[in-house]
Amino acid sequence: MPVRPNEPRFPDGPKPDPAGSHFERRIRSFQPRRSRVTTAQADALQRLWPKWGLDIDGQRVLDLPGMFSGVERIVLEIGFGMGEATVQMAADDPSTGILAVDVHTPGQGNLLNLADQAGLTNVRVANGDAIILLRAMLPDDSLDGLRVYFPDPWPKKRHVKRRLIQPEFLSLVAGPLKPGALVHCATDWEDYAEQMLDVLTAHPDYANTIADGGYAPRPDFRPLTRFEGKGLDKQHVVHDLLFRRR
Repeated sequence: MPVRPNEPRFPDGPKPDPAGSHFERRIRSFQPRRSRVTTAQADALQRLWPKWGLDIDGQRVLDLPGMFSGVERIVLEIGFGMGEATVQMAADDPSTGILAVDVHTPGQGNLLNLADQAGLTNVRVANGDAIILLRAMLPDDSLDGLRVYFPDPWPKKRHVKRRLIQPEFLSLVAGPLKPGALVHCATDWEDYAEQMLDVLTAHPDYANTIADGGYAPRPDFRPLTRFEGKGLDKQHVVHDLLFRRR
């Protein structure tokens, strides 16, 4: 039967607007992308969302140790695309729990499906605005790392204010990050890489892991992503940044 306009596409899955009117609207650093959900993705959303998914509603504080059993570390990944790289990192390091945030429904379903096929138990998928998650739902000193790989570059000058990596964002995420937590960003947009390096270097809560204060080589634990491949095909140069929470 067709879904009626006011009915959710996946009754037991992610909500279209989980925070609703509870939080003020702000300049968004992401664009919801619309694309077709495959049968496998839809099945994963229906079966696995109640077990491994959560909506970012801003109405509760998460018990991260309770969500991840048997892990030594918990990292937050903001923006995972279709989830292939997330699954590979989770499989390569089962001692690390990954809380992966995105708003792309096909990607959420794909990540759940891939994690299920791989038999993984150390991935959780969060739906909604990562800013609300950081502001209202994560306790201080609860994260061992932050990963932001190939965020929307917002290349037009009038849109630069929408970029995620800004001083205000770094101040916000500093609360949930434990001292010594690793902040890892990557981008194939040269001017965004320069902005990331500038704001991270200037922020008092972070220290560059690279002695000369520059970019880092891609660490072995970060696999090549789909978006990275597209950038490399266009002769873009990929920059990794590795900073520690002081």
